[in-house]
Amino acid sequence: MNLRNLIRKASRGEEGITGLETAIILIAFVVVATVFAFVVLTTGIFSAERGKETVFAGLAKARGTMEVRGGVVVSDNDVAIVQTGITDGTIQFSVATTAGGEAIPLDFTATTNRTVIAYRDAAVVTDDVEYTATPIAGDADSLLEPGELFLISIDIADTGGAFAPNDRVTLEIQTPVGAVIDLTRSLPAQLDPVMQLH
Repeated sequence: MNLRNLIRKASRGEEGITGLETAIILIAFVVVATVFAFVVLTTGIFSAERGKETVFAGLAKARGTMEVRGGVVVSDNDVAIVQTGITDGTIQFSVATTAGGEAIPLDFTATTNRTVIAYRDAAVVTDDVEYTATPIAGDADSLLEPGELFLISIDIADTGGAFAPNDRVTLEIQTPVGAVIDLTRSLPAQLDPVMQLH
């Protein structure tokens, strides 16, 4: 009898999950999954946008870069004292834009958005050297555009230095957007009125 009563009690005391409780649990799972998916998608979109900005900044820097074409030539205006050192002469080199590059301003007199050339040697540092840019191939404006070639001339007196045999000099060309060009050259042991530096 006891066993029969226990079986009856057990069958009457069954508790189950109703349809309403199941629906609430399912809705909670869906809401949590939706919020998680939204967070993941938002993070992915934000990361992709930041990556795109980085790529465009890198492209702008690469497009705003110029390159030196040919050699760096030093000429002395006073041939009589060329062996003791060069103080009255010019440094000249040609520049062009890199492949796929954008226009680069080469107007020394501009107050903003201009290319700056710095000079350094063992005794002198000049952060803004006066220069002239003369078009060799291209139009007559002061913008170095794709397909153009400009001759940059720097008066040695404007650098604040004097070139002596075996000196090592550096010209640092800083464009408004692109990479910095570092031109380091050494003077030969014997100075000539016109020299291409290596």
